[in-house]
Amino acid sequence: MIQIFFSATQYAAATVTAAIRAGLFGPREGRRRILVVSNTAAVPEVGTPLDRMAGFEALRPEFDEVRSWNEFISPHHPAGWSPRPQDTVLWERAVRLAWDLGDEPVEIACESLQANPSRAVADIFADSPIHVYADGLMSYGPTRNRIPYPMSSRITRVIHLDLVPGLRPMLLSEYGVRPEAVPTEAIVDVLAGIGREGAAVLAGRVPDDDPPTAVLLGQYLSALGLITQEEEQQLHLRMLRAAARAGHGSVLFKPHPSAPAVYHASLEDEAAGLGVRLTVLAEPVLAETVFAVLRPKLVVGCFSTALMTAAAFYGIPVARVGTDLLLERITPYENSNRVPLTLIDAALPDAEHEEAGVPLGPARPAGQLEPLVRAVSYCMQPRKHHDLREEVADWLTAHLAEHPRYFRKRRLTGLRLPGGSPVRAEALRRNPAVRRVVRRVRAARS
Repeated sequence: MIQIFFSATQYAAATVTAAIRAGLFGPREGRRRILVVSNTAAVPEVGTPLDRMAGFEALRPEFDEVRSWNEFISPHHPAGWSPRPQDTVLWERAVRLAWDLGDEPVEIACESLQANPSRAVADIFADSPIHVYADGLMSYGPTRNRIPYPMSSRITRVIHLDLVPGLRPMLLSEYGVRPEAVPTEAIVDVLAGIGREGAAVLAGRVPDDDPPTAVLLGQYLSALGLITQEEEQQLHLRMLRAAARAGHGSVLFKPHPSAPAVYHASLEDEAAGLGVRLTVLAEPVLAETVFAVLRPKLVVGCFSTALMTAAAFYGIPVARVGTDLLLERITPYENSNRVPLTLIDAALPDAEHEEAGVPLGPARPAGQLEPLVRAVSYCMQPRKHHDLREEVADWLTAHLAEHPRYFRKRRLTGLRLPGGSPVRAEALRRNPAVRRVVRRVRAARS
């Protein structure tokens, strides 16, 4: 049996390595394991491939070979290329020949099937079982796009990190795919191995006798078009003020690697005014390495997955800032970031208005979060989860007044759910005036 693992990021490779070490892919004996790395950055030629990043040596022993998907499909870009349907058999033969796979059966483990290169790989190995693994909070939300039946019938499970203990992921659930969590101790051990070099970097940047007690997480949300750069800069300043309000005189800011340096300058000016010692960690060190080495007393962010890893993996108190603004801005309603944003907003305390630094986040148990997540997921993708309609309607009737920020009146109206406008969609469609306007618009378009 040949098992091929596709990873585009170091964190994804760490997730699948932890799953292997936990026995989720069976014993090593009788299996040939190949790690295929890809770089989906806009200009991958100027980036560092996953297999040449610091810490990769901690992952390498689990694999018999490491291959580059970028090199194999060159000059195509891995995020934009997929084979034509009539060429998939030829591409499978090419892969088997190039990687010396022979005629052996192949299992595929890949990230989201919503996008390439995972979608391309699943098309090429059209008869192979597929294991989907997810390393972030998006696994708790609905599947974004429809998966064709021949492909969905081959998906055996969704392997995920247990970021919200007790909460069941909804990714691919409409196809009857079962979720399986990676044991927390396994992923923490793998991240510790990757982070040894990062720990040395931290040792050179942070004084041993007085390390920062709070960590701020930058996400570069303006790159996603959710907020402007000015608003994101203000978001970071709010995080710093919230940490100072909680009594932290030494703070470390971990910016997104792509964020402009102007963010750092404004934070340094604000820190000086607040009397806070600020350390900006621009070096490529995993957030989890920062948590493990510094053991801060508080982690503040917007809706970064690292907030949940700090709480679930390291037992560090966490708090949020700015999720109210993002809940107003995020569009369309089915945006895949909606469920991560909802989870963070509902589960964690507001660092600006609530007590921050009390163990242990998340503050709200999974039993309270699950019906909320299911309701939001249904509203995002009602056609995929029509079996949830009655459950969601009952929950909205009882709880919408407590959670109005997670639902849009227009969406509830369109779905004919509690909280929507009393004007029904059918009544609008039957209205003669509306029908005349629709006919005019269609005629103009034609």
